[in-house]
Amino acid sequence: MLIFSLLLSILITLAWLWFFVRRDRHPEPPWLLARTFAWGMFAWLIAAAFESSLGALLSSSWPLTLLLVALLTAGIEEVSKFMAAYTAVHEPSFDEPMDGLIYAVTAALGFALVENVTYTLGFGARAGAWHALLATLAHALFSAPQGYALGGHWTAVGRWWRRRGLVLSVALHFVFNSLLISGAGTPLLVALAGLVSLMVILAGRYYLIYEAEARALAASGAPPLSHPWPWQHWRAGRWGRRAP
Repeated sequence: MLIFSLLLSILITLAWLWFFVRRDRHPEPPWLLARTFAWGMFAWLIAAAFESSLGALLSSSWPLTLLLVALLTAGIEEVSKFMAAYTAVHEPSFDEPMDGLIYAVTAALGFALVENVTYTLGFGARAGAWHALLATLAHALFSAPQGYALGGHWTAVGRWWRRRGLVLSVALHFVFNSLLISGAGTPLLVALAGLVSLMVILAGRYYLIYEAEARALAASGAPPLSHPWPWQHWRAGRWGRRAP
């Protein structure tokens, strides 16, 4: 059963990696995807080392302390994944905004794989299988905002752009962690379903905007002058509209 759970974790991770990578109109070099995935795996080790330093906070049952732990772990893990994805930014193959999303998700899935394996070894096959089913996609979706921000880096919009994406990723992860530790039964499941749906919609909007920009880039031969966030597209009346 343990072997089956470990294999399931690997298959789920590779399946989501294949799904996201296939969304790219211009495929990325396999070696760079593999390297970014490996950096994501290493990022888990960095995050685990920092999280282990939280010490007594991890065993506390005080609500405010639990929320603080949820925030700190979200920040540590998202920063670690962001650093892993950022290793691909200055490569020649990182040549369009969509690449930010691809490499951010790739790093996140590498992170998720190691987390799933260690979780399975620590808590058993059944818990590990459920964790793999839920957390693998969650980590990928958490990274969608920072992937959008990395794409903004390609259009030279400044450091604040990357920080904004990272903050949004941390916020999503924090809410997710907070819901998990609340132990609210059915309301918890409803809230988690709502949060996951929101993340899927957000990632989908990012993809639609990237797709439109990729088509515009291919038609004009020049990068877009600006790289607005999805809600700015909505304000301009262009939310999710595809290029002809």
